[in-house]
Amino acid sequence: MWTLIKHRIFQLILVVWGVGTLTFVLMRSLPGDMAYRIAASRYGQDSVDSAAAELVRQELGLDASWWQSYAHWLVDLMQFNLGKSLVSGLPVIDTVQHQLGHSVLLAFTSVLLASLIAIFIGVLSAFRQGTLDHSFLWLSTLLRSMPVFVIGLMLILIFAVAWPILPVAGFGTWQHLVLPTVALALSLAAVSNRVVRNNTLKVIRAPFYQFAAIKGLSPTQTFVQHGIRNISVPVIAFIGIQLVTVIEGIVMIESLFSWPGIGHGLAHAIFARDIPVIQGCALMMGVLFVLLNTCVDLLCHWIDPRGAQA
Repeated sequence: MWTLIKHRIFQLILVVWGVGTLTFVLMRSLPGDMAYRIAASRYGQDSVDSAAAELVRQELGLDASWWQSYAHWLVDLMQFNLGKSLVSGLPVIDTVQHQLGHSVLLAFTSVLLASLIAIFIGVLSAFRQGTLDHSFLWLSTLLRSMPVFVIGLMLILIFAVAWPILPVAGFGTWQHLVLPTVALALSLAAVSNRVVRNNTLKVIRAPFYQFAAIKGLSPTQTFVQHGIRNISVPVIAFIGIQLVTVIEGIVMIESLFSWPGIGHGLAHAIFARDIPVIQGCALMMGVLFVLLNTCVDLLCHWIDPRGAQA
């Protein structure tokens, strides 16, 4: 376990450096005048001219060479200083902390709902082979073939336009959380329910599971005592793989529903060429991915029956 933790710490350092460096290079490679874009975000598109852009360029030191800017960023990063926003002038760490709570809330509720849907449908499909299993397969394939923002748009058309019972955008009440959570959860559950189904079939057809039934245990006792734990390990491991989809989906869903999280802030920062905010949001997503994967690995290590017997 300690070897795993040390490996993850080393991975975290590489992710922070790699994501920050890649973000820096990509933002510097974008076409257009960065100073003009930042000035437009500060003062409005109609109030910007070449003089305002030049003032912004001098104020922020955008005329410095790329290696000077990169070295300055790297030194600040080693001091855990993410800098200040080029648009608002506020510390990036404060902006990211404000957005992080909303993103974590959306991610947690989406993964939880997706897990409940996937477990219910997956186990039901495994025990009810035939028409029901094929119906769930077609539904899962249909949902997985659609990008997550398309699912979100369909939910908006149904529950906000045709039947105006839920708000489309914003934050403040639990109703605002429903549509983005359901959209992301359906996209995740479309794949994970098949993983649950396949692993459930593998377990209930295994010799040890059949022997437990022969011993006289009821179907419920057999599943609870010998099924759940063996099914959980590969399913939890797959959820760890799906975290990439969660982070990708959060960016699109938050932008679609104007959810004030890191994904929404990242999209606005990219349009404004606000490099410190972009790097801060990207770094936080990378850190979250490594930390969540570490938690998944530790949970699998604890649940795995072979690890418990060793």
